[in-house]
Parts: sequence; structure tokens; C-alpha cells
Amino acid sequence: MRLGFIGLGAMGRPMALQLLRAGHQLELWARRPDSLRPLLEQGARACASPAELAGCAEVVFTMVTTSDDVAAIALGPDGLIQGAPAGSIHVDMSTISPQAARRIAGRLAEKDIAMLDAPVSGGVAAARAGTLAVMVGGEAGIFSRVRPLLETLGKTIVHVGGHGAGQVAKACNQMVMVASIEACAEALRLAAASGVDAGRVRSALLGGAAGSVVLEVFGGRMAARDFQAGVEARLHHKDFAILMHEASRLGCPLPVAGQVWQQINALMAHGWGGLDSVSLLKVLELAHA
Repeated sequence: MRLGFIGLGAMGRPMALQLLRAGHQLELWARRPDSLRPLLEQGARACASPAELAGCAEVVFTMVTTSDDVAAIALGPDGLIQGAPAGSIHVDMSTISPQAARRIAGRLAEKDIAMLDAPVSGGVAAARAGTLAVMVGGEAGIFSRVRPLLETLGKTIVHVGGHGAGQVAKACNQMVMVASIEACAEALRLAAASGVDAGRVRSALLGGAAGSVVLEVFGGRMAARDFQAGVEARLHHKDFAILMHEASRLGCPLPVAGQVWQQINALMAHGWGGLDSVSLLKVLELAHA
């Protein structure tokens, strides 16, 4: 197929490479032309604007940062909506607000352009391996058409519901994951404050009911005091702002998530947004100092 891809950051680049290696023709656009080079060397083609790209592709993928980024790419003066033919599909794999996803889908539908919101989980390693978890919102028929492409990118692919449902699932994913990171930080901080080796406590917990991927991966980084970013904490801060805004809009109480958000706010206030979210441990250490 002729596909478009916009958003060649840490996650987007390996995802685009997966599609290219699967034999699809890939059209690209980027705000930073330097980010195109590795894919152009493997046969992808550069376009001058999202509108031009949309005119060359049956399905366009986007993987950018914010709701405003997606809206600008999809609906802006040189956006996808200006060049996409009727019947084409926009698959947004960014993490944005459910309301934004629904609003963009509605605008595209006026031009007979379909949209799926399909955020992912698993990080850069899963993007490189093609084993992401993909949470999809949108029409079931469009999902069925795009599913073979999603299977190139992910291992677990679930159609959650209508427009915005994928983003709701991703908000729930981030809430559980980051709360678990905070719980790991608190457990290892308690161990250290008690004079017990935190690394050994983690090893003991991994064999019991507290064992989890978060404890294994993020807890391992905490025990090793490796605060360099796997995923930058500022992105989890952005994701928590989305889910807390949604909870406020719905009048849905999230007491644990609210406390975790305050810890992430403290992390950001200390200028650690470019570090990994395991830096939540450092926030606790400062409070104890």
C-alpha cells in the first residue's frame, strides 16, 4: 500500500521503519527534515506538506506529541484535510485527549475521510520489535481495513469502541502504569530509609504478588539509580494532565491518580522532565532530606 507517516521521533521512526520493511511505499513529512534521512535512505519519499502527503497515500499515520499537534497536521491550512481524497484513512497513534480525537474525526468525516485514534503502549523497545499494544477507537469497519497494518506494528491490538475510545484506554493505561512507578518508588524509598538494601527488596518482591513489569523495568532502574530517559517524564506529565482533565469533566473521582499527579508536578518543578519517570524516587528522597 501507499502509506503516509508523520512524526519521526523516538517512537515514530521505528514504527515507520516497520511499515517500510513490510514492503509498503512510505510518504513522509517532518518539521525537521534531518529526521527523514534514515528512512529516505531505505526507500521512503519526502513530501513538502501534510496535504501533499495525504494526496499520495491511502492511509496516513501520525505519531506526534499533543492534541494541538495532531489538529494542526490534520486540519491546518496545509493539513491532511486539504489533500486527502474521499475514502482515505487517518490513523493517529499519538496520545491526545479523547475529546480532541472525537473533534478531529468529526471534521475529517465532513470530507469523507475516516479516522482511527490508535495510541500505543510498550515504549521504544516494543516499537522496534513490532510488539506494541495498540488501543483503537473508531468505526469497526475502518478498523478491520487497517488491522493488517496495525499487526505490523503491534502484538496486542484491541478495538475498544467508537471515536475517542482508544484515547480513553490509553489514559487508563497511563494512570495504572505511572501509579505503579510511584508505588515502586515509595517501596524502594521505604526500604532504603529502613537501612535495607533496596535492590534486594525489589528482587524479593519480583517473586511474589507484587511482581510486575513496572517493578522489573522501572524498579530496576531505580535500584541502579539510572534516571536517564527511556520515556521522558514530561510526557507522562502531559498524559496525566489529559486524564485528570477528563476525570474533572466527567466528575469522576480519581484519588490515587490525583496524588500521583502532584508527585509528577513536583518532579517537573525540579526540572527533571527530561529524565525518566523513575525520577519520582528523587522527589521522595528530597522530601526525606
